[in-house]
Amino acid sequence: MSDVSVLAALIIGIAAGWIAEQVMGRRHGLLTNLAVGLAGAFLGGFLANAMGIHFGGVWGSLIVSSIGAVLLLAILGMLRRRPLL
Repeated sequence: MSDVSVLAALIIGIAAGWIAEQVMGRRHGLLTNLAVGLAGAFLGGFLANAMGIHFGGVWGSLIVSSIGAVLLLAILGMLRRRPLL
């Protein structure tokens, strides 16, 4: 992996986290957006691959990462709202 692709992954991760933050109505910082975006990229990539959907390029990666990040925040929101007992 080259430095440019690592930089692109970081930028896409931050952008996907920010998009998910806006869609879900949350307030996060830059590092949280990065973490949510990167985790969303793994989740979105796994789900897209499982459904046989293939996206390529920067825009495809951003779409898949954003969808995964929104799903991640939705799942975490549902788990967080559950009573402990």
